Amino acid sequence: MTVGEVLSRVWADATSRQPLPDPTLVLATGLLAVVVVLLPSTWRRVRLGITIVHEAGHAVTAVLVGRRLQGIRLHADTSGVTVSRGRPRGPGMVLMLASGYLAPAALGLVAALLLADGRPLTLLWLLVLLGLAMLVWVRNGYAALALLGVGGVVAAIGWWGTAAVQSAAAYAIAWVLLVAAPRPLLELVAVRRSGRRGSDPDQLAAITPLPAMVWVLLLLAASLAGLVVGAGRLAPRLL
Repeated sequence: MTVGEVLSRVWADATSRQPLPDPTLVLATGLLAVVVVLLPSTWRRVRLGITIVHEAGHAVTAVLVGRRLQGIRLHADTSGVTVSRGRPRGPGMVLMLASGYLAPAALGLVAALLLADGRPLTLLWLLVLLGLAMLVWVRNGYAALALLGVGGVVAAIGWWGTAAVQSAAAYAIAWVLLVAAPRPLLELVAVRRSGRRGSDPDQLAAITPLPAMVWVLLLLAASLAGLVVGAGRLAPRLL
């Protein structure tokens, strides 16, 4: 199969529609997402995916507001950092800093809208494209391996999976993004109580009149709102 044939098939799949799944599958994938986000043994793996989306949010916003993106790093402790150059203050910097914690809920909402329109393959190939774009900017080996691993699994499902498997995977991803989005912010509250500083809300507090805790609450409220709206789109017949 030539490169042109591969791209042609990916495009055809990514622009196709599938029938909406049975509500049982939607409910099952939603419950699975809750379990893997709440269990400590699975949360660490899920958190790596959330960190990838978090850093992607910083990177995409940095480019959109005219900053110079210099690199993305991911670490084995599920932390990450995105480096960009530009004005140290102003609306662009505020948007760039805020976008990290907002990114999982935002992507989850986009995923929910696509799935409500019967487009699970659109979601899967969009995620692969996002991962490939990030690969250009990663600056350490662990980040490259993480992106290749996650992207490879998603691409394999999109290419070889049956329609049922593709739909289940897409719904599971959407639910995980929505359900997991608030958890890092809740963890951040506990971290702040221990006296640790330097998070995105702390940086936002340094360049705006609002204190860091207010930023945490605003970002948490936005993530919870994304969960509510996204759940309504994913499971309108269940809610």
